Amino acid sequence: MFPVFEIFGKQIGVYGIMAAVGFVACFLVGRLLIRRYDIDIYDFALTMIAAGIGMAIGASLLYAATNYRYLFYGFSHFYEIGWSGLWMCVKTALDGFVFYGGFIGAAIGILIYTKCAKDVKAHRDHLLDIYAVLVPLFHGFGRVGCFFGGCCYGIESPFGFTVHNNHLNPAINDVNRFPVQLLESGCNLLIFLLLLVLFKKHIMEKRLIYLYLLIYPIVRFSDEFLRGDGIRGSLFGLSTSQWVSIILFIFALVMLPIKTKKLKAQSAQAAESDAD
Repeated sequence: MFPVFEIFGKQIGVYGIMAAVGFVACFLVGRLLIRRYDIDIYDFALTMIAAGIGMAIGASLLYAATNYRYLFYGFSHFYEIGWSGLWMCVKTALDGFVFYGGFIGAAIGILIYTKCAKDVKAHRDHLLDIYAVLVPLFHGFGRVGCFFGGCCYGIESPFGFTVHNNHLNPAINDVNRFPVQLLESGCNLLIFLLLLVLFKKHIMEKRLIYLYLLIYPIVRFSDEFLRGDGIRGSLFGLSTSQWVSIILFIFALVMLPIKTKKLKAQSAQAAESDAD
């Protein structure tokens, strides 16, 4: 693993680099996809920024929720540890990211921006389609960053990789572990290609976000059994991410037929208007 490398004496995190590369790749691909709807590149850039802000906030908040013990300890022992101790507890609770929190936060960011910006309000469903296509692309790069960074590591396995001298995450040292990060990265790439093809063929238009939520949660629920880190927390034998996967899958299962029915009604109404 190569969690960091040095350039001119400064350490640079590989995860951050992969996330930046993923963001640029998403912007370039998204720039091509918005041409179908004549969405201005300026509006798309602002949408990406809104999504990025929401992603950062959501990912941190869900990570903090899974590490609520630090917050509980900090506030309940405030008179003992003081402001500095409380700050350390809060910082520890927020010192990480959870993908699902970022996904939900980014979606909320898009919804808020499209509600406030009149020029793109009519394209909300189209932008969510594009978001559905871009999420697995970004996530694929992110999981490669996780692999090199040594986080989100897999279970002990005869098949995999053995890491030595990882000072940032010593728990993975000298233990052969399954490369679950690369497995999920590959799955995300396949999801990206599938949604891209569907987008190009106008299949499931204005509903790709729900299709994504029917596919990825299955992948995530399954590969969580191959995860060797317990930092995400668990309840009744399932990790936080598995419970979120179940909730989002059910949400998409309910919303997809509702959205489909709504689109059919709008299409029928438009056809009647044209006939008149």
